[in-house]
Amino acid sequence: MFESIKNQAEAAITELLGVAGLHPGDLLVIGCSSSEIMGAHIGKGSSLEAAQAVYAGIAPVLASRRILLAAQCCEHLNRALIVERTTAEKFGYEPVNVRPWAHAGGSFATTVWENMREPVAVEHIRASAGMDIGDTLIGMHLRDVAVPVRLSVKKIGEANLVCARTRPKFIGGERAQYVEELK
Repeated sequence: MFESIKNQAEAAITELLGVAGLHPGDLLVIGCSSSEIMGAHIGKGSSLEAAQAVYAGIAPVLASRRILLAAQCCEHLNRALIVERTTAEKFGYEPVNVRPWAHAGGSFATTVWENMREPVAVEHIRASAGMDIGDTLIGMHLRDVAVPVRLSVKKIGEANLVCARTRPKFIGGERAQYVEELK
């Protein structure tokens, strides 16, 4: 079962990155309910093994493309995000003092924390794209104009999968000229 979860996560992130047009150094947010992956209600059946399987599928793909990861914690940590200290410094995000665990932050954020070189928690980010595994509500962490991305992968385990990319705002009205697809 966990091999299937890993494969679904890898396929989903690969497809999302193919559509989102991210560049090395861009930030991607992932919210992940391991409970939902396992078929339980969000927050009611945390599975470290499911979270580790998702991470095992996603992390190598992100690393190979040099995309920066932000892992959203659960509501008990006010949906704080786990990032590398260098990522927080690059974007000017102020670290806060908290460490996720399975019952406050969630299994995925805990897994990311344990696998990062120098993890920190931050309260707010502006990611270029995102993956929401299990209805975790990542929208608050995306740049202003989010565009839904429909993938061939609809679920990871039993969890719904919703993805988005962002684009710059169109400003200036009818006399303005726009770049075809500015990312």
